[in-house]
Amino acid sequence: MRILVLCHEYPPLGGGGGRVAQDLSRGFVQQGHQVKLITPWFKDLPGTENDQGVEIIRIKSSRSQLFRADLKAMLGFVWASFWKGMQTARQWKPDVIHIHFAVPGGAAGYAISLLIGIPYVLTAHLGDVPGGVPEKTGKWFRWIFPFTPVIWKKAHQVVAVSEFTRSLALKKYPVPIRVIPNGVDLDALDPGIIKANTPPVVVFAGRFVPQKNPLQIIRSLAEVNDLRWKAVLIGDGAMRPEIESEIDAHGLASRFTLPGWLKPEEVIEWFRKSDILFMPSLSEGLPVVGVQGLAMGLAMVLSDAGGNPELVVPGRNGYLIPQGKNTDYAGGLRSLLSNLQALQDARLFSRQHAKNFDLNAVVKSYLDVLQQAGAGREK
Repeated sequence: MRILVLCHEYPPLGGGGGRVAQDLSRGFVQQGHQVKLITPWFKDLPGTENDQGVEIIRIKSSRSQLFRADLKAMLGFVWASFWKGMQTARQWKPDVIHIHFAVPGGAAGYAISLLIGIPYVLTAHLGDVPGGVPEKTGKWFRWIFPFTPVIWKKAHQVVAVSEFTRSLALKKYPVPIRVIPNGVDLDALDPGIIKANTPPVVVFAGRFVPQKNPLQIIRSLAEVNDLRWKAVLIGDGAMRPEIESEIDAHGLASRFTLPGWLKPEEVIEWFRKSDILFMPSLSEGLPVVGVQGLAMGLAMVLSDAGGNPELVVPGRNGYLIPQGKNTDYAGGLRSLLSNLQALQDARLFSRQHAKNFDLNAVVKSYLDVLQQAGAGREK
């Protein structure tokens, strides 16, 4: 089967959605399928590249930041991916199109499908769902929403990465939506011997944006300043100056490391040296770093936003904190930081829980959907 993939994120660009596109596309190739993936070009990245059998095609689309695509970059990707997608589809003749994010890739994929007759499968990651990340996309959807329902309606199948993403999408798009969670390669992400560090290391990975609530990380750790710990905040974004100021205000500069925006493999190396994944997010689909954290045997202190509850078995591998209960984060952290045996047990349970997100099973589920879509194409 020939699969054309559209995604406005792909490592090293963007966040979790791009990593999902990468993992799935590599998985399709490993199962004997051919994959071409269209994604934005950025600075010194090559225009074309082979990524473990996936043919990457990078297009210029006004992308100006590694970690973020603004509205101009989104619109640029719609336009550029449509033309490149049309050219690729006519020459290569794919059986099916796999689109990550209804916005922006969905617009280009829908147009290609309409004009050439290739069916498409749409994966929704939350940020492309109205209300999913209101602080980021609320204004955008005020004027693009009239154009998006047809993208969902005409998909052969819509897939959501979590039950929360599905339920939110159904409020605006009453179409059949299947849930297939984000997966993780348990063989590739092997933590080795899991042993709690002394002092324990708390880690966060993501964009420094309000959605991720990064200032709460500092404030909660300041409440357990009497305990031994180190913290690593991996990422970048508009809130970095605020984060640095908050760290200084609490006198915690010696305890925090901010390595910046890193390649996925570099993030995993930090996970390998850490103990607790701390994510007090205000909204989430099913965070890729959360699934990766499970695989790397990290204890969890997460908000109950979106798909986060699927990652935590409270009392076994960490704590799930209700949104609005910011004072409870420190309690969860204290329980793990003050008892190394409890921390060790939580880490071991996370690694076991990661088996529920095995990438091989996820790839198989997607291939079933994609093959059904491709089989229905009129030749």
